[in-house]
Amino acid sequence: MRQLNRALLLLSGAGLTFLAFILATPSVGFAATPADTIVMAKQIDDMITIDPAEAYEFSALEIDANLYDRIMTYDPATSKVVPGVIASSEASKDGSSLTLKVRPGQKFTSGNPLTADDIAFSLQRVVKLDKSPAFILTQFGWTKDNVEEMVVAKDPETVSLTIPAKLAPSFVLNCLSAGVGSVLDKKEVLSRQKDGDLGYEWLKSHAAGSGAFSLRSWKPNEVILLDANPNYAGGSPKVKRVAIRHVPEPATQRLLLEKGDVDIARNMSPDQIEGLKSNAKIKVESFPKADTWYVALNQKDERLSKPGVRQALRWLIDYQNIADSITKGRFKVHQAFLPEGFPGALNDSPYKLDVEKAKKLLADAGYPDGFELQLDVSNSYPSTNVAQAIQATMGQAGIKISIVPGEQRQVITKYRARQHQAVLLYWSPDYMDPHSNAGSFAWNPDNSDNASDKPLAWRNAWDIPDLTKRTEEALKETDETARMAMYAELQKSLLDDGPFLIAFQNVDQVAMRKEVGGFVDGALSDHVLYKNLTKN
Repeated sequence: MRQLNRALLLLSGAGLTFLAFILATPSVGFAATPADTIVMAKQIDDMITIDPAEAYEFSALEIDANLYDRIMTYDPATSKVVPGVIASSEASKDGSSLTLKVRPGQKFTSGNPLTADDIAFSLQRVVKLDKSPAFILTQFGWTKDNVEEMVVAKDPETVSLTIPAKLAPSFVLNCLSAGVGSVLDKKEVLSRQKDGDLGYEWLKSHAAGSGAFSLRSWKPNEVILLDANPNYAGGSPKVKRVAIRHVPEPATQRLLLEKGDVDIARNMSPDQIEGLKSNAKIKVESFPKADTWYVALNQKDERLSKPGVRQALRWLIDYQNIADSITKGRFKVHQAFLPEGFPGALNDSPYKLDVEKAKKLLADAGYPDGFELQLDVSNSYPSTNVAQAIQATMGQAGIKISIVPGEQRQVITKYRARQHQAVLLYWSPDYMDPHSNAGSFAWNPDNSDNASDKPLAWRNAWDIPDLTKRTEEALKETDETARMAMYAELQKSLLDDGPFLIAFQNVDQVAMRKEVGGFVDGALSDHVLYKNLTKN
């Protein structure tokens, strides 16, 4: 029967239907997954849509990165943003416009050629639909009313972008590496539209891209099936298909991996990872991610508004112990607001646990006996474990932490209302540019309670006119070297002072069978690429 199962799996049509069935049925098992297929266990119940104009959830962004090519793209070899479907870009002297040249010879999975008209349509569509990620493009000064004038296909190989906001060209290009920079097959999409919706309903569960894979099927909360695109401009993928199976329980992921029913497990806890170390058939690879963990201090609290107190608290976290023992490799110590792997990232981490230094700073600030402090925290791993570790070390200097646990959404709601004293959370950038973080940690143009812009600095009532000005200047700087230097100085300013005790960078631990290779997991969720996967 096992041989029959494998034979059925290798059939092109019925085989994939059968594969979908067994992937969604935990009780069915077999000795090994097919040689030409990678089966991945992952929690994918966050997916709502795979339309690049709307997708904003981690799993959907990852899938889209493998279905679509983007105007700019992430290069795993260099960890940099490089041209994707374009061969080159040229900025005007004042940075008010960009000219993009399309690489010739590219095709969508439909067989239609990829042209400048497809690029222009894709960008215009994002702005016109105005879904959650549209702000990445509308911050250029594009609106529903002007986008057709701002984004123009001059000829089949040339796209002209006008940038009313006068931004650094590198910023604009970095933004075009986000999901909203995905290039759609205009002809295919418009053939599927209903009532002028620009293919919105169809693209929720279908794809029209030119990426390394095409979408065969997506059954929400069960399985996603991707087929290799043999005509992919970057070279045909090494495996014929990838199946992502929804498995939310870490223990189940581990069991399936050890049995050989899946090739890769993506969401296992440190305890499950630890339990695999003795299995010679399994390997674990670690990938630094862009999630930045920090403790935020509300500056409306008089005690926390004192620079000496903020400095003292920086010396009351046992960073390395939390990374090594509490989270068991899931965190790495990183204390700047730009994560490692990001353009302009500063990798200085000067703080460590030093209770005596902290006591002196507290005494000098007028708190020789410390004080009581409430710390809001998500009631899930690893947040509660990290909070308990911070509670223990801060207590050594008289800072009596009361941990206030709650659901993540409750903690964030309280934080957004500036009603916290201290909070433990993480920040994930939206796109691969320094401003994605600087524009929240180091920018606060209006500190009033009814401000329209509410970045992280605002949430902590941190009034910073000088840093705000410097952040805005960096956003407009056209010289790339000078721009990166400006972000380095901004990071140094926040290392020395401010309401953020930036502590860690997330590390993605991925377990896989020894025969699997070529898994790419970059800084952002949409930097997870399947095209180089191998199975020997």
